Order: sequence, then C-alpha cells, then structure tokens
Amino acid sequence: MKKLLFSIAALALTNVLFAQETQKKKADDIAKFKTETIDLGKLQQGNPTTATFSVANIGSDPLIIEQANPTCGCTISDYTKAPIAKGSTGEIKATYNAANIGAFEKHLTVKFAGTDEVKSITIKGEVLSKEEYAKLNTSVTPVTQDKVASEAKPVEVKDVKKTETKTDKKTVKTKTKTKTDAANKKKK
Repeated sequence: MKKLLFSIAALALTNVLFAQETQKKKADDIAKFKTETIDLGKLQQGNPTTATFSVANIGSDPLIIEQANPTCGCTISDYTKAPIAKGSTGEIKATYNAANIGAFEKHLTVKFAGTDEVKSITIKGEVLSKEEYAKLNTSVTPVTQDKVASEAKPVEVKDVKKTETKTDKKTVKTKTKTKTDAANKKKK
C-alpha cells in the first residue's frame, strides 16, 4: 500500500512539474517587434551603421530583455536594460561595422526573461566601396526646391508686349515674350 501511495505521489509530482514547464510563455506571447528585419540599404565601406529595433511589451508582466547577441563579431548590439512596462516599448540596437564590400545579412538572437525560446532579428544591406558609394550619391542626390532656386540662373526677358483681348464679360490680359537670354544662347 505504501508503494502504491508513493507511486501515485511521484506521478502527481511529475505531472505538476511537466505542466509548469509547458506553461512557460513563448516570446511571441510577451513581446512584439515592429519589424524583425531592417534593410540598411547601401552603405559606404568603413562607415559603421546602426539599426534600431523597437520591441513592445504585449504581456501582463514587465518585459526584460536578458540578451541580444549578434551571431558574428562584425555586429555590436545594445538593448534596453531596464524592465519594459506593459504597453511600453524598448529598443535593441545593432551596429554593423561595414568593413567588407558586398551584400550582408546578419542575425541577432534575443532572449526574454520567462521564456526558453529565443527570437531572431535581422539586419541586411550592401556595402559599397567609397568610390561606388560616391557615384551612387551623386547620381541619386535628391533635388530640393532650395537647391534648384540657388542654382538657377536668372533669365532676362526683353521686348515684352502687352495685349488686351476684350470679350463680352471681361478683359483678358496676356504677355508675350519675344526674346530671352536663354533663347539667345541657343541661337549662338
């Protein structure tokens, strides 16, 4: 009889321990990334660039980031160390050193307190040589209104004729440009 009671107690204890293990929360139950992949685009070689991941606490308890580890030495990470309150957000920063030319895709593993699983987040992009990056920037430089206005050369308008056309209800005034500096330059 004692053996039977001992066996039942051992079985019940095993079930309780197993049930607690299965009740551990998953990372997706307590944390939500705004995005799990950030494309840094085209980078200049030797110019380290940082991507910032935003992670929200969607659980009921404060969210603690235990670790945010890059998978290689070419990436450095930093993260919010203080507990993140329910409904608030924290950050994980990943800085890529951009030492080697070519496309890259680097992963960081993130571990939250209260979970056994890890989440993987990714940064990617392409590193260009300084020369290629300079070519890219000169060919894709955005043109702003201020830049256009500062680079524009004034055009002198000569011989402006004013004409009036009368209609039944209104008078329409028009101006006709007959010669401009730009037109004169084209003729030369």
